[in-house]
Amino acid sequence: MSESLLTASFIILSGGLQDAYTYLCRGKVFANAQTGNIVLCSAYLFDGQWRHSARYLVPVLSFLLGIFAAECIHRHFKYTEKVHWRQMIILAEIALLFAVGFLPQEANTFANAVVSFVCAMQVQTFRKVRGHAYASTMCIGNMRSGTEALCVYFHTHDREVLCKALTYFGVIGLFAIGAGLGALLSAHMAERGIWVSCVLLAVSFFIMFIREEEKA
Repeated sequence: MSESLLTASFIILSGGLQDAYTYLCRGKVFANAQTGNIVLCSAYLFDGQWRHSARYLVPVLSFLLGIFAAECIHRHFKYTEKVHWRQMIILAEIALLFAVGFLPQEANTFANAVVSFVCAMQVQTFRKVRGHAYASTMCIGNMRSGTEALCVYFHTHDREVLCKALTYFGVIGLFAIGAGLGALLSAHMAERGIWVSCVLLAVSFFIMFIREEEKA
């Protein structure tokens, strides 16, 4: 149920929204693209601008902590029957992102840390769609996998491989739509725009219940 495209769609949209939100509304810091944060952190560090360097270091460290937390939850609640451990992660994400919407601009560093923490939990928890490994909060791995599958299709004409390629490119498209939505929300709702991400995650949460009942 957690690997269905329907469930993943809302999670991916949420991932794109979160990245656009932190960059456009919270001081041009990435929530997901930690490579970009590391580049900027290092650039400011070598330029002697310690304060700016720390602004990009915080989400990187928070991202690492989020992965650690998600794995701990997975190990501790793996065999829980009433609520799937992945749904617990989603509930935690919703609670944290809802709180971020109340934080003022003066607390941007903390807000970015929380969103990065959430993104890390998400990318660690939801790692497959239709049986294919993917990332719901970033695009570079999906671009590589999708293009590789497309190349294989041109040589083998295997329709299953083509479906795999289209799945990856569909994920990228959904992420882009989410980012565009995040840009619009940041412009019109400012700090509270992140609450739409909570709604998207809530939809995935309930879809997972429905899919489970169908399986049973």
